[in-house]
Amino acid sequence: MTGTAPQRSMHIHHCAISAPDVEASIAWYREMLGFEVVWRTIIPGLNVTLVQMRGAGFLLELFQVPGAAPLPEGRSHPNTDFRTHGVKHFAIEVSDAPEFVKELQAKGVEVVHVAVFEGTYGAFILDNSGNLIEIWQYQQPPAGSGSANETRQSGSRT
Repeated sequence: MTGTAPQRSMHIHHCAISAPDVEASIAWYREMLGFEVVWRTIIPGLNVTLVQMRGAGFLLELFQVPGAAPLPEGRSHPNTDFRTHGVKHFAIEVSDAPEFVKELQAKGVEVVHVAVFEGTYGAFILDNSGNLIEIWQYQQPPAGSGSANETRQSGSRT
């Protein structure tokens, strides 16, 4: 490739999750993470329910597809999910991740893995359908680092 890319604004718009019961997922994301429904429709010709929820600085799309295959075994834990190609999880950065995770656990949310690595804290939780979500916090930048983001780029942590 030659030349330079045009300058443009980019950001994450949404993450999409297929769920076996979209109404149960709406309730879970509302109660556990504070998301709110902003739009819902049926995709014409496919009979697919699509719901967009806003929260944590982006949109979450939930799909309910009749006859969809269930989440494969092994996709609900980060250490086994690495062995399958594709999107692994999405992460929500919070200022008090360990405390927030305790609050989620008190509500019955399953924590499947906690990783404290090079000044970061990440707890992997499961939504009501078994999808991985990481609750993330930079606790401290590494010594000699110009920014906390270098931890994520140079480390082997997910």
